Amino acid sequence: MPKRIVILTGAGLSAESGVPTFRGPDGLWEGERIEDVATPEAFARDPQRVQRFYDARRARLAEVEPNPAHLALGRLDRHWPDELLIVTQNVDDLHERGGASRLLHMHGELASAWCRACGARSPWRAPLADGPPCPACGAPALRPDIVWFGEMPYHMDTIDAALMRADLFVAIGTSGQVYPAAGFVDVARHAGARCLELNLDPSMVSDRFHESRLGPASRLVPALVDELLATL
Repeated sequence: MPKRIVILTGAGLSAESGVPTFRGPDGLWEGERIEDVATPEAFARDPQRVQRFYDARRARLAEVEPNPAHLALGRLDRHWPDELLIVTQNVDDLHERGGASRLLHMHGELASAWCRACGARSPWRAPLADGPPCPACGAPALRPDIVWFGEMPYHMDTIDAALMRADLFVAIGTSGQVYPAAGFVDVARHAGARCLELNLDPSMVSDRFHESRLGPASRLVPALVDELLATL
């Protein structure tokens, strides 16, 4: 029976709630090229365009709800007595609304703003395109608290330490294309963890897992949580 669990979640988990996945079949992200809205260079070149893009995404959080997969992970968080860490690549707040608290957002959060002047991070639901003042220092220097391409993901030391201790590593709804998250399975497996993938389709790194279960997250995740809690 595992005691220490690390769970990685990606866009496939929130897709069933109506949150668009990172890249569509046409190579665009919600109608925009990645290079135009998700890099520090894009923000330096056209900050208004980038701010409007994330303002629209932030506003849409109110239109989506946690699905059964989010709720099941919240249930696991409440009842699992040993170590548990949920690491998400998603920037929405559906894990929190689904009841998860042992949670790290490695790519940042839509519902947070980061001040480029003082470094403070503040909970944020309003638009940023109109240049509101930072709640901490008053400077009109807020940007989305999102990790863009070329920037370092958050919490990597904590995540690496948890992977090295894990008995079970589970990846849910991830493509296996974006590093460093795509390499988590290698770290966990090398440390001796059982590695399980839950995905709608095989990922780019499916062959590195001990087991892959294919199907919608809303079905597979509640079943896994039932299976884990039955071992208690």
